[in-house]
Amino acid sequence: MQPNFSMNFSPQALIFDLNGTMIDDMHFHAKAWYQILNDDLNAALTWDEVKVQMYGKNGEVLDRIFGKGRFSEAEVLELSVEKERRYQKEYFPHLKLLPGLADFLDNARQAGIKMAIGSAAIPFNIDFVLDNLNIRPYFQAIVSADDVTDSKPDPETFLKAAELLGLAPSACVVFEDAPKGVEAAQNAGMACVVLTTAHEKEDFGKYTNILRFVKDYTDSFLQEILPVRV
Repeated sequence: MQPNFSMNFSPQALIFDLNGTMIDDMHFHAKAWYQILNDDLNAALTWDEVKVQMYGKNGEVLDRIFGKGRFSEAEVLELSVEKERRYQKEYFPHLKLLPGLADFLDNARQAGIKMAIGSAAIPFNIDFVLDNLNIRPYFQAIVSADDVTDSKPDPETFLKAAELLGLAPSACVVFEDAPKGVEAAQNAGMACVVLTTAHEKEDFGKYTNILRFVKDYTDSFLQEILPVRV
């Protein structure tokens, strides 16, 4: 079941998850986690098990796998930084926006749409993407893992982004690639566009806030949700 939005629905703000939504990098995150969890911490997880567990804050990933309290705050920080260092080193030669996103960001800005980042990534990773791709000026607000108490599917990330933009949740459309992110948007009362970079449509069957599934930002639907410039 789809939400009851008409085709001329035009949001006042767009909130983007980052990894897997603006860039296609989830394979590299999974590879870094696989190495940390198995080679360094002897978790003996399969590739598929790692992919299922790697959502939310890095400390939450470790808690889910090893149990809460296994690592000190200092150890969590050290493991987190090392995981991101490995991810960035592997991914940097491949770093680029998803097809069509550069033009979409330009068109949204010209149409007067506010934009924000709402990600479970730490600032170290958000800065890595925004600054290496020179896209920071597009965003009026950035909400990272460090800015919230509760990770997705809790709505705090997206609600805080809307608050920073000065808009009601109903005025925002979220771009996500993961079921937990779509659930967070639904919990925030926000419509969502899903990028199918990491998950199949079947993984999102229980959510009712999805406007459209798109492969990338060349999909013509994305131009339809922007207001017509006069």
